[in-house]
Amino acid sequence: MKKYTLLLVVVLFAEIVKGQQTQLMLKTMENIVVETKDLSLVLTVEENKDVNMVYLGKKLQDPNEYRQLNGQYKQGHDYTNMYQSAYTASGTRNLLEPAISVEHADGNQALDLKFVGQELKTIDNNRKELIIKLKDELYPFHVELHYLSNFQENVIEQWAVIKHNEKKNVKLIKYASANINLKGEDYYLRSYHGDWIAEMQREDEKLTHGIKTLDSKLGTRTNLFRSSYFALGLNNRITENQGTVLLGGLEWSGNFRVDFEKDPQDNLRIMAGVNNYASHYSLAAGTAFVTPKFSFTVSTNGLGEGSRNLHDWARKQRLIDGYGERYTLLNNWESTYFNFDEQKISHLLDNTKKLGVDLFLLDDGWFGNKYPRNADTSALGDWEENKSKLPNGLLSIVKEANKKDVKFGIWVEPEMVSPKSELYEKKPQWVVKQPKRDEYYFRNQLVLDLSNPEVQDFVFNILDNLFQKNPGLAYIKWDCNAVIYNAYSYFQKDQNNFYVDYTKGLYRVLDRFREKYPTVPMMLCSGGGGRIDYGSLQYFTEYWPSDNTDPFDRIFMQYENSLFFPSIASVNHVTTFGKQDLKFKIDVAMMGKMGFDLNLEELSADELSFAQQAVKTYDQYKHIIWHGDLFRLADPRKDNHASLAYVSKDKSQALMLNYLVQYSQVSSTSAPIQWLGLDPNKKYKIQEINLHGTNSWIPSELILSGDFLMKVGLNPILNNNRKSVILALKAIN
Repeated sequence: MKKYTLLLVVVLFAEIVKGQQTQLMLKTMENIVVETKDLSLVLTVEENKDVNMVYLGKKLQDPNEYRQLNGQYKQGHDYTNMYQSAYTASGTRNLLEPAISVEHADGNQALDLKFVGQELKTIDNNRKELIIKLKDELYPFHVELHYLSNFQENVIEQWAVIKHNEKKNVKLIKYASANINLKGEDYYLRSYHGDWIAEMQREDEKLTHGIKTLDSKLGTRTNLFRSSYFALGLNNRITENQGTVLLGGLEWSGNFRVDFEKDPQDNLRIMAGVNNYASHYSLAAGTAFVTPKFSFTVSTNGLGEGSRNLHDWARKQRLIDGYGERYTLLNNWESTYFNFDEQKISHLLDNTKKLGVDLFLLDDGWFGNKYPRNADTSALGDWEENKSKLPNGLLSIVKEANKKDVKFGIWVEPEMVSPKSELYEKKPQWVVKQPKRDEYYFRNQLVLDLSNPEVQDFVFNILDNLFQKNPGLAYIKWDCNAVIYNAYSYFQKDQNNFYVDYTKGLYRVLDRFREKYPTVPMMLCSGGGGRIDYGSLQYFTEYWPSDNTDPFDRIFMQYENSLFFPSIASVNHVTTFGKQDLKFKIDVAMMGKMGFDLNLEELSADELSFAQQAVKTYDQYKHIIWHGDLFRLADPRKDNHASLAYVSKDKSQALMLNYLVQYSQVSSTSAPIQWLGLDPNKKYKIQEINLHGTNSWIPSELILSGDFLMKVGLNPILNNNRKSVILALKAIN
């Protein structure tokens, strides 16, 4: 009996000691909380100075309760105590995918980052930046983790700053921007793949144990096959208006890599950053390597709320003049392709005025003399007006456009060079290509080495000269059609730095351009949607989603892009592509920044009259589309129709865009579509707009309450005779 009593005393004593140790750990752990209006991201500094991320989700009312988080998760021992690391380093005790791996100057590949301090900066009344400072205990190697919170928009921007003071260069083997840890029962990923004219193809999957990677190795046009933007559902499959979902992507226009690792304890780790493929970056002592930002939001009310968070943030913090105006334009490409002269352009300027749009854009083919740009086989790099096509230069066209009260814009592709060009003949060392190997072309062209400062100067001067020589030039379309083959830089001493330094070189050019021309509207085009990310979009006013302008295909592309990018940025043109009628094409283009790429001579008088009226109608409602809140009401991949609503911030006006996407003898909308985002206490007058030759099936004096529209809904009455319907709502009380 005494033996059992003694054993019991020993067990109780052990439990008391264990309890005291637990209390000691709770006292020594330090919580660091990043908060927005509705979210919090919680870090802890452990007793051994490890920094862990322990929570990302709804903000708690009582900040003191964050210290209880760790005690609520009773997961098994993880062997390393690093599964929750805020920035997982490799080479010591870590067993999982690292966020950072290095090779020190002495060849050692171990890194163990410990907390040495923190700093909190207030940027403005909506944004705060937290900096967590880490250092290896043995090497003079430092990492700063930056968390910038956008309070009202519930968006967090995360990046790292890496530097060292070792005797020689340190090789960065992997260098992620973010290392996010999530807890849940299941995880559902929505990602996007594609190709030219088939961008933003949606793919949903349940993540299993191991690693799922989204990445690009193309060097330029890096979103051609895969986007870095994704949605992640926690616990439940992704839906529009319910459940917890994370939406985000990497602000980087070069090679990217996003890893999703479901660990042995069923947690999910996300590591997003520059792709380390062929890019083990050589970092000199005293030089700071700043990773691109990974920006994300978490919504507990499905995709819709998350999209609106990103849209508000992007209009405020990323796009040039995100809450401002945009030009509606007419492009000549599908009217003339490369075959034009001053007389044709003059006529197109007349057509621009006749159509009622703001700007005429002259596309590819206006340059090159020794090797004229009469096809896509020559002249890139030789940015002088072709004397046969434009004997009086661009300036005469700018002046004529001004006389006709329209703006004039120009197409450029400044990063590229044609092998058949004067530039290639004079500066072959500026071209990305392997020495002694055969050249391999993408669209008959090669890429200029933007990691070289001389090339950066050349590209900036292309743009600067256009504006200096042509006062009144009002718009730029920046294209980028080639990917990088045979990657080699004649400038770089270490080829591992090339891919990263190319993208940084691109940004240096764009920084210089925006410093000198801060408000000039500029379209981001990359052979279509090959470069849609907020790293690029911070320099542009808008982007081109795809060279595929068939309105049926565009419904799907524009719908998917709307998850991450606001409508004011999406350039949607009415073109000759597709077999649909003009009304359908215009209605689809109204999903964003509408434009035209039509030969007006090919339109009937009735069609021209309708297009002119549609421009006037669009002008009445475009501010709602550009600046309002977007609600996706019907998913074209799930239903036989797509439906989207744009609601003004004050809920006084709204626009509902509806499209039939499955055509058969029985295709129709058989039930009402429930609205979202209206004021339930307001009455709304409903009017069908963009009618073409028919009467509306919607009663002309229909007035319904926001309460009815959100609880019961409204049937736009789509069918084979009404394949697109746009309804405008206006509050009358």
